[in-house]
Amino acid sequence: MSDYENLRRQLSEHGQEHLLRWWPDLDENQRANLLSQIASLDLGLVQHLWNQAVSGSVRKSVKQEAMEPAPVRRRAESFEEWEREQQEAEVGEVALRAGQVAVLLVAGGQGTRLGHPGPKGTYPIGPITQRTLFQIHAEKVLALTRRYEAPIPLCIMTSPENDTATRQFFQTHAWFGLDPGQVHFFVQGTMPAVNATTGKLLLVEKHSLALSPNGHGGVVEALARSGLLTRLEQQGVRHLFYFQVDNPLVKVADPVFLGQHIEARAEMSLKVLPKLGPEERLGVVVRQGGQLRVIEYSDLPSELACKRSPDGSLELWAGSIAIHVFDLAFLKRLAETSALPYHVARKVVTYVDDSGLIVRPEQPNAIKFERFVFDALPLARKAIIVETDRRQEFEPLKNAEGENSPTTVRQALSDLYAEWLISAGVQVPRKSNGSSVYPIEISPLFALDAEELRAKVDNLEEVAGPLVLA
Repeated sequence: MSDYENLRRQLSEHGQEHLLRWWPDLDENQRANLLSQIASLDLGLVQHLWNQAVSGSVRKSVKQEAMEPAPVRRRAESFEEWEREQQEAEVGEVALRAGQVAVLLVAGGQGTRLGHPGPKGTYPIGPITQRTLFQIHAEKVLALTRRYEAPIPLCIMTSPENDTATRQFFQTHAWFGLDPGQVHFFVQGTMPAVNATTGKLLLVEKHSLALSPNGHGGVVEALARSGLLTRLEQQGVRHLFYFQVDNPLVKVADPVFLGQHIEARAEMSLKVLPKLGPEERLGVVVRQGGQLRVIEYSDLPSELACKRSPDGSLELWAGSIAIHVFDLAFLKRLAETSALPYHVARKVVTYVDDSGLIVRPEQPNAIKFERFVFDALPLARKAIIVETDRRQEFEPLKNAEGENSPTTVRQALSDLYAEWLISAGVQVPRKSNGSSVYPIEISPLFALDAEELRAKVDNLEEVAGPLVLA
């Protein structure tokens, strides 16, 4: 039986034979593309998820169980707490020097919403030099490699849409000083979109399925499928520091956070910060049914999102900012069990109709299925949640204008560097709201943190204009 006939039979068994409707119109390359896409599908899984979506058993909203604030380790305020963090940092540094830590950068997105033609990681965000997001993150890994004299693996999850461009960008920029063997690319998986009414798989072209990334929770499956999970284990890596490409303030492989994770013998750890208000688009960490879990902001009922404590603060305040540490053994267990659930998302999806015309709906017409990495939290045997400082570690690049835009991100970077300089005794002019008057940029290769900077600015007394330290 030919590949075509075999696929037609399988499609017919699952009521999806319409995918081959335009076969006579396709050329050889188009046929090969369509066959390849269909062959990669788990049709039984798609049908199962569709049946669950129709019955309402796929996770569309939070469970109807009482929620309470999650236990969070708050930021150090006393000398004793600060001293303990220094001891934890030493534990993290031991792991870094021993080659037990790898960095995982989630970078599958495009810069479309920013008006940028290419992967989001290639967006120029440096306040003065226009360093790209990729350069900032890669230079942090390079600086850590030099500091701890250990080649920290940088694992980058791309998407089918931007994988080639991302690899070319790193190669063109000489891997930003990293050893090419230190950088590992792997591609996120995809899931097909289905008609929200009929469950039929949608074609975006006559020869191509409507596919989309399977959510950041797809990282577990993608790591295993690429063989990278096994290679890291063989190299002696035990802990994976996870973050997303759009946030240039991340303290990559933060020794304190790593130390806290290791000392607690946690399988998964999260950084959180107080939400600015009920409407901020951050998932919240809660305890529900005796388990820790993250509730996506869109799934949290308004009455819970707005509920206040007696002091006026949000009761469910701990916003997850997609900075995690995972034990490699935990990820391996998740990969073997395919334990992360799928969520339903109703989306607008362009498709080819029965007459062969392209339809661009104005209202949601399709269902997509995606996994979220934070759903690993209730599956961990031990987990810790740690508060961090928004000014020091969170200003993601998401919008072309307004909040979380290039303007706010560049200002946040300048303000962070200004704080470092002030702590080193340098005078920095600031506005009435505390923001730096001048743009300031400090390369990670010059200083990774305020402590390192203090030893390098003895001759600098005042910032009198735009400043670059590289």
